[in-house]
Amino acid sequence: MPNEGSFEASLKRSNAIRADFAENPGKYRMLTGDRPTGRLHLGHYFGSIMHRVQMQNAGIDSMVLIADYQVITDRDTTANIQDNVYNMVMDYIAAGIDPEKTVIYTHSAVPACNQLMLPFLSLVTEAELLRNPTVKAEMEASGHELTGLLLTYPVHQACDILFCKANVVPVGKDQLPHIEVTRKIARTFNNRYGQVFPEPEGILSDAIEIPGLDGRKMSKSYGNSIMLGATEEETAKLIKKSKTDGERRITFDRENRPGVSALLTTAALCTGRTEIEIAEEIGDAGAGALKKYVTESVNAFLAPHRERRRELERDLDYIKDVLHEGNKRANEIANATLDEVREAMGMVY
Repeated sequence: MPNEGSFEASLKRSNAIRADFAENPGKYRMLTGDRPTGRLHLGHYFGSIMHRVQMQNAGIDSMVLIADYQVITDRDTTANIQDNVYNMVMDYIAAGIDPEKTVIYTHSAVPACNQLMLPFLSLVTEAELLRNPTVKAEMEASGHELTGLLLTYPVHQACDILFCKANVVPVGKDQLPHIEVTRKIARTFNNRYGQVFPEPEGILSDAIEIPGLDGRKMSKSYGNSIMLGATEEETAKLIKKSKTDGERRITFDRENRPGVSALLTTAALCTGRTEIEIAEEIGDAGAGALKKYVTESVNAFLAPHRERRRELERDLDYIKDVLHEGNKRANEIANATLDEVREAMGMVY
């Protein structure tokens, strides 16, 4: 029998919950979110946003966090953060996240959520935090010294999940250690002070990793991303510059032909076809024909999103209203949870 914290056990629980979504959506509250470090790209859409919209539309109570405080875990500046936040909200709504059904809010606007850090920090050890693979990876990627905020990043995420008593959190395999920290914090708090929090489950996405235009993971920091809000011309220029190889015949071989294969995967996701089918169709027409096909596929797929986004860009007051309403609702939930925590801890005076 697999260990409760193992990937196999997590996958088994995730699959059981996903199967139950259609039957009992009202049993679940989903929390998910992004750091506003730049614009959202196609990898974000296929990797997470698309699935959030599906869960929202299935009737699952949904909350989407714009984690502005978490920007400074590994960065020395908050330059452009307001612009990034507003653009993130535009892309969310353009992609189908409905503010009438989903609470969209920002970290820094919900003090009671962040106040949970104090009791939660008492429930984890330094060794547990240092073992977290995501903390190590973030530290190495940033080249920073280990700050207190980066070290306690998993605890901050536990606050995000538990303040609203979310019981499902969409994650990739690499984020499961964060869920285990959150489950441990909830369990320890409940055992020590009384039942307040659910133990959330990570819902493992079946989405493939979206390659960037150079075959590496699509990432803002690599400059290999197709932004959701980019123009058709910007998209065409980016795809035209992408690296392929010297072979004329187009084939799908992710390991040996990463550039060509990344373009094929991008086109496949946008058209619903397979990479092999597209490769066979292009055949000996070469990289130029492939790039033309990818450009047309991406621009056709993103056309409705971009049209909705342009409408939202003309109404910044609406975007601000969405955030204000989301922040108001998140604060109501956070204040109620913090009151429960104080009551459980005997700190009501």
